[in-house]
Amino acid sequence: MSPLRSIAPLCFLAVVAFAVPAQEKRVHHRSDLSDHAHKDGEGYQYDHEAFLGKEESKTFDQLTPEESKAKLAKIVERIDTDKDGYVNHAELHYWIKHRQRRYIEENVNKHWNDYDMNHDGKIGWEEYKNTTYGYYLDEAFDDVEDKATYRTMLTRDERRFKTADRDGDGIATREEFTAFLHPEEFDYMKGVVVQETVEDIDKDGDGKINLDEYIGDMYTSENGEKEPDWVQTERTHFSEFRDTNKDGFLDADEVARWVLPGEVDHADNEAKHLIHETDTDKDGHLLLSELLDKFEFIKTSTITDYGGMRLDSHEEL
Repeated sequence: MSPLRSIAPLCFLAVVAFAVPAQEKRVHHRSDLSDHAHKDGEGYQYDHEAFLGKEESKTFDQLTPEESKAKLAKIVERIDTDKDGYVNHAELHYWIKHRQRRYIEENVNKHWNDYDMNHDGKIGWEEYKNTTYGYYLDEAFDDVEDKATYRTMLTRDERRFKTADRDGDGIATREEFTAFLHPEEFDYMKGVVVQETVEDIDKDGDGKINLDEYIGDMYTSENGEKEPDWVQTERTHFSEFRDTNKDGFLDADEVARWVLPGEVDHADNEAKHLIHETDTDKDGHLLLSELLDKFEFIKTSTITDYGGMRLDSHEEL
């Protein structure tokens, strides 16, 4: 494990209802459905990861077609909790939420032992700092080409860790460490999410985001190419929807409304989208035969952790 690889970066995705352009990558929707943009007509990797689950997405594509279909049948059997032979919206919505929770749990578990160096069931800031930055701290990042970047990483990690550490004792419980790694999941961490977003985009350091900075975070023109239509749409979104006080900037409150739209249930939207795409007879329910008919679509969706879900015998819904 590289000591300079911070494990707390935020994931920014592209999701609203059915088809959403890639420029929505900074929107947080709780447990991330996918790191891929949700763009119908340009591949189904977003839906793949939303159905199957993101963390294990590689393994599905490593199976033969026969093995993949047999695995999908087992997954559908688990989703169909009332055992009526159909997958309905409620069951699919629950499954996607379940896979989101599993991803977070597995992500935290994967890193826990790396940082709990004394195996006391807690992770202190000093443990995390020394494991992540220790070698370079001794030499003040002298061996690092971009010293400023790593100093900034350290400062941000410390701020986020201290915010996650609710009792201020310098030690993170498993729940607090989860808040550190996945701040978008915790209401009390929303300020950190917003602050880090502003810092990432605000290039002139005035604490606000202007239109050029907003567009520059999404798109950079190359070789004088014509600006895509979606960029023009985002310019309109900035002025008409994001900049609610019409001062030409996004302040912290406006950024919060943008990147943390808490009222949107993206698992619900994705469940509706998957049914819309695969429900051949349009009865609102999915049969295994319908899912198999759209196998290339489904095998790269949330249902199967984006193609990599393991069906361990001990796993329960």
